[in-house]
Amino acid sequence: MNGNDQQQLGKTLWAIADQLRGAMNADDFRDYMLAFLFLRYLSDNYESAVKKELGKDYPKANGDEASKALITAPKGSTEKRLVPLAIWYAANKKDVADFEKQMRRKVHYVIKPDHLWASIANMARTQDAEMLNTLQKGFKYIEEESFQSTFQGLFSEINLSSDKLGKTYADRNAKLCTIIQKIAEGLAEFSTDADTLGDAYEYLIGQFAAGSGKKAGEFYTPQQISSILSAIVTLDSQEPKTGKKKRLESLFDFACGSGSLLLNVRHRMGPHGIGKIFGQEKNITTYNLARMNMLLHGVKDSEFEIHHGDTLTNDWDMLRELNPAKMPKFDAVVANPPFSYRWEPTEAMGDDVRFKNYGLAPKSAADFAFLLHGFHYLKDEGVMAIILPHGVLFRGGAEERIRTKLLKDGSIDTVIGLPANLFYSTGIPVCILVLKKCKKPDDVLFINAAEHFEKGKRQNQLTEEHIRKIIDTYQYRREEPRYSRRVEMKEIEENDFNLNISRYVSTAEAEEEIDLKAVHRDLVKIENEIRASKAKHNEFLKELGLPPLP
Repeated sequence: MNGNDQQQLGKTLWAIADQLRGAMNADDFRDYMLAFLFLRYLSDNYESAVKKELGKDYPKANGDEASKALITAPKGSTEKRLVPLAIWYAANKKDVADFEKQMRRKVHYVIKPDHLWASIANMARTQDAEMLNTLQKGFKYIEEESFQSTFQGLFSEINLSSDKLGKTYADRNAKLCTIIQKIAEGLAEFSTDADTLGDAYEYLIGQFAAGSGKKAGEFYTPQQISSILSAIVTLDSQEPKTGKKKRLESLFDFACGSGSLLLNVRHRMGPHGIGKIFGQEKNITTYNLARMNMLLHGVKDSEFEIHHGDTLTNDWDMLRELNPAKMPKFDAVVANPPFSYRWEPTEAMGDDVRFKNYGLAPKSAADFAFLLHGFHYLKDEGVMAIILPHGVLFRGGAEERIRTKLLKDGSIDTVIGLPANLFYSTGIPVCILVLKKCKKPDDVLFINAAEHFEKGKRQNQLTEEHIRKIIDTYQYRREEPRYSRRVEMKEIEENDFNLNISRYVSTAEAEEEIDLKAVHRDLVKIENEIRASKAKHNEFLKELGLPPLP
């Protein structure tokens, strides 16, 4: 499917969402919509593997395009059809256990025939009274039994018994049947491979984020900014001489939201370019979105680990290993944490391995606490790219002490200033800090891209050209007047370790120096020309017998 069709699928699904959600809150409807899209992906992927596994034994009774056939029956038809896998289960009851064992080995999960999207969509089309019960059982099975590694709570925020769907079971069932039927019909218009569904999922997340205002900051990093961070950490994974990409054994995002930033890095590296993806997310709904997003983009459950918990209190047991030899470290760290988040550091945190060499960030803004958390788990040869508000560059007090220590240690490699109004959650301009533990150049690269954007209706946009310019400037550490400059540590120290970008790269155009003597000469010349013209004009008036001009 080409890019236009992929975007059209996203728009089609968004139109369905806009039409059907009615009085329901957009965030609530998002969870239903994305869950059903996720079920469709899991089902398609599973059925494709089933066809390969069963080969000639795969039932042909309902045709190969089973899910499409089941939902495109004539309108008004109440005919109930079985998906091919259900036919095979009925005819091979003794072999089902061995078959499921084999499928777990090959695709890492199992979906029962009744829980497949095609079955659920067929029940929705016929307004089957048991559809809601079947869907609940299907979600529970996926959470608790389907995968080799359990995905407990994956659908915990999707309340199929909510009064928002209807007051009675019959009302809720009817509402869900309508929603699922419309989604099924919308999907049937397109040839939906895994990449397409993944793109549609990302499109819908973006659209819901746009309508969520400030709440969107909890889970969504705009793709244009995500692309810059992803490029930075993947560029640094290249061999200097050959330019070939080195494999990233581990990638970490400690405030991963819906996981789009992690997936962006994976897309750039290729599916085999990353050993394992690690993420952490505090918001339960967003945590579930991230797990679905990983699976929907073809990341196997053994290839990622996402933890639900608080990054600042470091409640992930895996990261609390006290033995330095066993403590996990990551090749690349990316993050878009909450801006200037208020936190409550305890006195004991002063001795926390993450902070003890730098001090604690102030209660009013946890920006440096997030940064130090990620930096602590970065490998010595790794690279970290983090989005932060501009305040971290110049605020005083505890933040100044942390910033100064990082600069004296040579850990801050690049400061990139971005335009204002790029995020759904805030209009303030933000910056990207690039950190390394083994930084080679004894300077800091400043890129001032604040005025390089395209104005949009709601948010400003970075075009491909803007993004490429930032990335190329970073990669080759290029200097350009009013855009980028390499600043030696001596000059930064003279500025009291203040990293305010405009101190080093001003976008203001210098006013042209005025030569007063030259201006005076020009004025004298102009006055003489005026006198001469006036005299000539008066001669013409005299010849005509008219009075001269005064």
